[in-house]
Amino acid sequence: MKEVWLRVDKWNRDLVTAGLESGIETFVCPSEVGSKIRELGKVRLVSDQGELIPGRDVLFVSFEGPESIEDVKEKLRQGIVCLHVKKWDIVGLENLVALGGSIVVEVETEDELELASTILERGFYGVLIGASDPALVKKMARGVVGLSERITPVVARVIQVAPVGLGDRVCVDMVTMLTHGEGLLVGNSSSFLFLVHGETLENPYVAPRPFRVNAGGVHAYVKLPEDKTKYLCELKAGDQVLVVSADGQCREAVVGRAKIERRPLLLVTAETDKESGSIILQNAETIRLVKPDGEALSVAQLSPGDEVLVVCSDIKGRHFGTAVEETIWEH
Repeated sequence: MKEVWLRVDKWNRDLVTAGLESGIETFVCPSEVGSKIRELGKVRLVSDQGELIPGRDVLFVSFEGPESIEDVKEKLRQGIVCLHVKKWDIVGLENLVALGGSIVVEVETEDELELASTILERGFYGVLIGASDPALVKKMARGVVGLSERITPVVARVIQVAPVGLGDRVCVDMVTMLTHGEGLLVGNSSSFLFLVHGETLENPYVAPRPFRVNAGGVHAYVKLPEDKTKYLCELKAGDQVLVVSADGQCREAVVGRAKIERRPLLLVTAETDKESGSIILQNAETIRLVKPDGEALSVAQLSPGDEVLVVCSDIKGRHFGTAVEETIWEH
């Protein structure tokens, strides 16, 4: 998720509450307003007495066109740049995004928000919502989540399904509800991840757990936001994982609990036209992969020739979860 800040120039309890209820944690405000905001929740303030000091940690810049590019570039060397855009010129904004770095753009309308979040596909580092209507603030904050990164699942053909005995697997319980077709990307290789479906479906054995993904062996990679990964056994309460739908839409979810238990396991191997990969999952009817049409397919019914959704990457190597170019083989 991108950084989402809220501007509060004068005390407005409804506005601040709307921001907090939308998950906004950073407020740009005068010091006297900041002290009141702190009474309502644990926040980060951009103010003279806040965690981020204007002019030191955050540099406010008015962007008026190409002549402002060098100023922005210089300010980025000093800290976070917060832009007030005078003219929403596409090419100029693309040049700013291409600079990289921590640029937060002030937005007052939904159209400005969408542009700031999607320009050059990835958008800016963050947005500062300048709207004063609490309802609009909530809608815009939800929009940032909706405009999260998108990936492209591909179809893989199952070539092997084989029991491998007992082992430790991880259930990832999130503090959000999953819907049909959503799950986590997990695999034995970080460059070949299977979409493992959430436990959202009715079944005759146990009640649905729509906050849970029975994700796989403790050793497996799980996809995080910003193209990072972790081993499943490393997940803990408060971590963020990337929830992915069958059509590739992504959203972030906070882990509430990671539960490791010893269970019988199953090796599933699949291949695309270019590469192959595998995953080890619990051998149980309630664990499911996702078919190309978005429907869930239980591993208990999985057979060679079945098609499932995976996400592949050309970058094979990982260093503490970050993709790196290196010579590596994972089998």
